[in-house]
Parts: sequence; structure tokens; C-alpha cells
Amino acid sequence: MKQKLVRGVRKALPSEAVSQIEEVYRKGRVKLVSARYGNPAKGLKVIAVTGTNGKTTTVNYINEILKEAKFKTAMFSTAVVEVDGKRKLNDLNMTVADTAIMQRFFRDAKMAHVDYVVLEVTSIALHQHKLDGVPVLAAIMTNLTQDHLDAHKTMERYAEAKAKLFKLEPEFIILNRDDEWFDYFNQFPAGAQKITYGKHEDAEAKIEYTKLYKKGSEATVVIDHQTKLELATALPGEYNIYNLTAAAAVSYVLGVPVNDIVEGVANLEGVPGRFERVVDGLGYDVIVDYAHTPDALDKLLEAAKSITKNRVILVFGATGDRDKSKRPIMGDIAAKRADRIILTDEESYGEDPKAIRDQVMEGIEQAGAGAKVTEIADRREAIEKAMSIATKGDTILVTGMGHEQYRIVNGEKLPWNDAVVVREIASNIKS
Repeated sequence: MKQKLVRGVRKALPSEAVSQIEEVYRKGRVKLVSARYGNPAKGLKVIAVTGTNGKTTTVNYINEILKEAKFKTAMFSTAVVEVDGKRKLNDLNMTVADTAIMQRFFRDAKMAHVDYVVLEVTSIALHQHKLDGVPVLAAIMTNLTQDHLDAHKTMERYAEAKAKLFKLEPEFIILNRDDEWFDYFNQFPAGAQKITYGKHEDAEAKIEYTKLYKKGSEATVVIDHQTKLELATALPGEYNIYNLTAAAAVSYVLGVPVNDIVEGVANLEGVPGRFERVVDGLGYDVIVDYAHTPDALDKLLEAAKSITKNRVILVFGATGDRDKSKRPIMGDIAAKRADRIILTDEESYGEDPKAIRDQVMEGIEQAGAGAKVTEIADRREAIEKAMSIATKGDTILVTGMGHEQYRIVNGEKLPWNDAVVVREIASNIKS
């Protein structure tokens, strides 16, 4: 009854009026819930990371660096939540939780007397004012590529939503100098210092050398033309070098000693659902990754190709009730990068799964790669198929779900984790 009433009000009022009402409600709710928990964010030192891709990994790098420097931390990321060293998987299927959960997190952080809080922040959370009243000490922008256009409609409005983080007047701002939206975000002033990172000549944390391995990466980063960091990580791919450089840059401006930055980067052994090698002893690799945007999928496939002796076999699909325009784009990327494609379902939510697959297939076929696709709706069967055709030296990428612990299909919440499914199938193969 309540939902019907809300829908009726929305139909009766102009869309601009509805938006204004929703904005007032969200602002008021954040203030009310924060007050109920005693305004726990007040007095905390918050480091907030936003961007389309790389947020989760960057947050985890920062957390490890700060802990290496003997700071007590709290971290809220899409994959993992941690307070004073106590970690748990984030099973909410969302990056920033609802207001009450976030306020409880801030309360727990304050009660643990942490030195820093490290947050992963989405455009949706910023648009919904979930960071109102949160004292942001440092704000990091990783990159801006196509995503969330179902909510924001245009890239310009998407960028405006992200920019709300920088309007919170952080003391420090860290920007990706190589990102095509750099100039837009560079217009916002920092209270104390702004630092840029990347391979660009003008980057103040400049990536001068990189080397990629099958199970890791190395990079030389020079900050302010004088401080050289020799960084090594267990996470492969050039995109992870950008993530660790962002983490190193914010740590540097916060005064973290160089040795602690180097050691902290090395301490991060992995992030659930982010280039996660799931099983050993099969002769081929099976990697689970959250990549669910065109840019993330492209960079993941590029990284996998660079370390794979034989074929890259991609198991992927697209999520329902999200930006439909990116589906054929991701199909095109898969067609051009992967050697074999198993097209399957992710989370359909309220959409027809077949219609979602058809839109992905459109991009594959337009790229002339229909012959290398096998379409299997059932996700477990799709993974089984990929593992049955893999041979020595291949890499299987299972993308889109990452760390997530359940899927929503036809409105029903179903227990699911890609890594668990891969391990179950592998155990049957080995036995």
C-alpha cells in the first residue's frame, strides 16, 4: 500500500518537485540517524576514495600502509569491512551501506579509537547525501569511465555526483593525472594540498617504471621529483599499479614514512573478488574478478592476456536493472580481447535474463566474434563448461560477481559466490 502511494505521488508531481522532496528527505534522514547514534563521524579522520574502478583495491592498499605505520584503522570497502584489525566480508551487495549501517560503522570506529577511517564511496552514496556531516580529511579520485548511467543519465551528471566529495572541503585531494576527466576534478581546491599521480609528465607522484608478472607487479614511483619509491605488490596488472600509486600518494601527503608505504603495499596479498586466483594444481588459472564496467573488463582482459601463455577464456554477462547501454560495449570488448567466451547470467534483478544476454551478444556479433561464443544461461554450468575446455597454460576469467555472496534473480535472493563454485567444480575434477 505504501509503495503504491509513493508511486502515485511521483506520478502526480513534476519530476523536479519529486527530486527536491527526495533530496530534503535524504538530507533529513542522514542528520536524524547520525544524531540517533551520537554523531559518531564527528572528530574522525576520514580518507574517502571514489571513482569508477579501483576504489576497493585502493582502499585496501591505504589500509595496509596505515597499519604498517602503526596507525589504528577502520575500513569500509565493497569487499571487506575492518575495524581495528577485525575483518569480515562485506555481504551487503553495495559499496556504501544504508545510513544506519554506516552510522553504526562510524560508532564502532570511534569506540575503537581508530586513527584513520578509510571509505570507499560511490556516486550514488554522494548523490543520496550519505557523507553529509562526515569530516573528509583526504579525497581520492581514481578515474571516471562509463557506469551508473541508469541513475545519472549522462557522464556529465555522473561526474557532478562524484564531485560532491570534493565539495566537502577535504584538506587533501589526490587525482589521477592520466584520467580523461582530470581537468574537471582539478577545478576543486584542496584545503592544504593537492597531489596528482600517473605516468603524465606533470604528475607529482610519477610512475616512472613498471614490470608486470603473472603473480604480481613492480613499479618505481617518484614523488615531488625527489622521493623514489620502489614498490612491489602481489596484485598483477597495470591498473593495480595505478591503485597502489594513489594509495602511496595519499599516504605521502599524510606524512607516512616511505619505508612504511613500501612495506604496506607489499603486505596486501589480495582482495576478495579482485583478480583472485581461486584454485591451484589444474594446469590453468581460474581468476574471479568483479569487473562489471567496460573499462574494468578491458583492463582485466589486457592484464590477463599479458600473463597468459595460451588462451584467455571469459565467463561473463551483465547485471539487470543497470545501465543497458554498456552491455553491447562490454560484448565488443570481450570479442576483441578474449579467445573464447562463455556468455552467461549474472544478476537479473527484475529483468529478463535472456534479454540481457541478447544485448551483450549484440556487441559480440557486431565485432564479428559470434563463432567463439557459447551461451549458457546457468552460471554454474557456464563455469563448468569453461573449466572442461581449458588446457594447460589457459586462464579462465569469471567476472561480474567478484566477492559477492548472493545473486538476485527474478527478485529472489540466492546464495552464490563465484570462488566457492569454482572450488566445488575443481574438487570434482581433482577427485
